[in-house]
Amino acid sequence: MTLKETGGPFRIWPKRQCSQIWIRYRWSVAQKVAFRRNIRYGKKVRNKDGNNAFMIIALVNNKGGVAKTTCAVNLSAALAKPARRVLLVDLDSQGSASFSLGITRADLRPSAADVLLDGMPIHKAIRHTAVEGLDVVTGSMELANADLVLADTRGRENRLKDALTPIRENYGFIIVDCPPSLSLLPINALVAADTFIVPVTPHYLALEGLVNLLEAIERMRQGFGMVASLLGFVLTMVDYRTRAATEIVEMIRSQYKTAVFRAEIRVNVRLTEAPSFGRTILDYASSSTGAEAYRSLAAEVLLRCRKEGKK
Repeated sequence: MTLKETGGPFRIWPKRQCSQIWIRYRWSVAQKVAFRRNIRYGKKVRNKDGNNAFMIIALVNNKGGVAKTTCAVNLSAALAKPARRVLLVDLDSQGSASFSLGITRADLRPSAADVLLDGMPIHKAIRHTAVEGLDVVTGSMELANADLVLADTRGRENRLKDALTPIRENYGFIIVDCPPSLSLLPINALVAADTFIVPVTPHYLALEGLVNLLEAIERMRQGFGMVASLLGFVLTMVDYRTRAATEIVEMIRSQYKTAVFRAEIRVNVRLTEAPSFGRTILDYASSSTGAEAYRSLAAEVLLRCRKEGKK
């Protein structure tokens, strides 16, 4: 018996798009309208001269193990070019994105913790990487105390937004890698961002968490005045050798349609090896299926952002 025959991961998700989220959480009409409005491509951003400005993209998921950091690092590398600089901001206290770019534990400071917790100007924490056009603000263990340190700070949800403002137009894209939670750091990322991407694996528990994530983000939008919109869902760690993965991918695409990127990040041994060498997949194995997948994802991200800029 297949997952579809038993109800599988979508036994609580009827075919009608988004309806189960509304039923499960008893959303109001206004909340439904807001949710529909934000399951779309990222919003348009313009600078003071009226030209299309640059995009801040947060990668968020409150569930760990969905290849969020791998996605942040390799998407940043795929977008980076000499004429289009990219800044990767590592907000995870584990510093995995920083390690993936060859930065050692001893060299993590100054980090995002110094910027967000101590008020250091962000340009002092930015450093170049081996990838041409890619800079990084590292993560560090001090970020684990962010909720406690900033508990009594007024406007604490705007710390990252305020820090990025002076250097925003220096970069074509700013990619923010968030920790796997919905604590103060991901809230800062969503408040600062123009749009966000949700990496999701084709597993049952990841789908259950996705429902909770979308509902929580909508509540944040109302509570913090967030303006970030959904750029898309990216399927990661896809393994078509299993029937369950095939069926769940089909269900996700049926449920969210064009909100799901066409590019899929399949299970690939090179993707797991690259961080141990402090290199991106594009540098470590440029002809691998993982590298091709991230090039395709980067092309889609560019296309979606450009479409919004023309509206």
